[in-house]
Amino acid sequence: MKRVLLASPRGYCAGVERAVETVEQALDLYGAPVYVRKQIVHNAHVVRDLEERGAVFVDSEHEVPEGSNVVFSAHGVAPAVHANAAARRLNAIDATCPLVTKVHREAVNFADRGYTIVLVGHHGHEEVEGTMGEAPERMRLVESEEDVTALEVEDPEKVAYITQTTLAVDETSAIVARLRERFPSIVGPRTDDICYATTNRQAAVKRIADMCDLLLVIGSRNSSNSMRLVEVARDCGSESHLIDNVSEVREEWLEGKRVVGISSGASAPENLVQELIDFFRDRGVSEVAEFDVVREDVRFMLPKPIREAAAASEAR
Repeated sequence: MKRVLLASPRGYCAGVERAVETVEQALDLYGAPVYVRKQIVHNAHVVRDLEERGAVFVDSEHEVPEGSNVVFSAHGVAPAVHANAAARRLNAIDATCPLVTKVHREAVNFADRGYTIVLVGHHGHEEVEGTMGEAPERMRLVESEEDVTALEVEDPEKVAYITQTTLAVDETSAIVARLRERFPSIVGPRTDDICYATTNRQAAVKRIADMCDLLLVIGSRNSSNSMRLVEVARDCGSESHLIDNVSEVREEWLEGKRVVGISSGASAPENLVQELIDFFRDRGVSEVAEFDVVREDVRFMLPKPIREAAAASEAR
């Protein structure tokens, strides 16, 4: 092993930073426990750290005691979840990524205009469930070009599409192209739904993939954007594996490898990357090079209830 190449950007995006900080601030302002519906972001290490601080993760808002504080995850929730929370008198703090909220608004807009909405996404993903909840009677989910071929709609002249924010850019482009072939009048969002962080991290992996004998992506198994990074690397011809942390690196992966690339999903903490770098330094690697594709400077404000509670606390 001679060299480690770091893809940049990698790791936390603005939506993840906002969501994690929302839970941290809620714990500081309200005290433990603060309930969180689903994983705040798809990373086991982040969830574990917040649990140690007093966050309680639940699968449903129905599990939250009436009148308690609850945070909705970065992936977004359906309107029915907000209604259930209100009925239980929960202090609901919505940490949905603003870029996911944008997709929700597109869904509502297209539904109000009478379109059949084709959602390109992965079945069962929390973001998809939340988005489909905005207009379930008008939404159709497709995951592949084959799904598009089999798709039936009421009016082929009245079709719109939106996408999950964490998809593989190239694969999604192919699916959208197939949609345009089948439905020439189809309309879509004014700007791409795949978020800047997903696009940038995939571009960074493409930048280094052909220079690596092996590319490791740090992220949890349920992280869609992390899984897509592995797929992108493999599509570029590089051997690639998803690992939760350094302990999952297998010796057989390293045999005969001289250059290793490292990236991490948008919900993976940077300290996990540094631990992996230290692992390779301990094995004699002296050169660690970082390849910057683009500099990210996106920041999102914390949810309004947190900002208002923080201001009230300071005033007191």
